[in-house]
Amino acid sequence: QVQLVESGGGLVQAGGSLRLSCVASGRTFSTYAMGWFRQASGNEREFVATIGSRGRTTYFQDSVKGRFTISRDNAKNTVYLQMNTLKPEDTAVYYCAAGSGTALSLKSQKIDYWGQGTQVTVSS
Repeated sequence: QVQLVESGGGLVQAGGSLRLSCVASGRTFSTYAMGWFRQASGNEREFVATIGSRGRTTYFQDSVKGRFTISRDNAKNTVYLQMNTLKPEDTAVYYCAAGSGTALSLKSQKIDYWGQGTQVTVSS
C-alpha cells in the first residue's frame, strides 16, 4: 500500500508560480511512475504531467508545456510539480498519482494510487 500526500497548493495571481510536492509512504516509491492530474469544478479529472520511475521520461499536457516542470527525488520519496506563469484556467484541485507501469501508461490513467488533492486557485 502506498499513501500519497500533496502539499503546496494555494492562491496565486496570474503570472505567478507555485510548487506542488507529493510525498509517498513505503519503500517502493522508486519503482512507480508518478504524475499529476487536475480537476476543475464541473470538469472531469485530466492529465497534467507524468514522470517515469527513474525520472528520465516525462509527458505534459499541451496546455502546460513550457510552463510546468515535473521532477522527482527518489531518496526523499517525493515528486514535484513546478508551475510557472500560472493562468486562471489552471485553477483546479491537483492530484498526485502513482502507477506501477510507465509514465505513458500513467498518462492514460492506469493508476494504482491517488492522493487526496490540493487546491490551486489562480486569480486574474
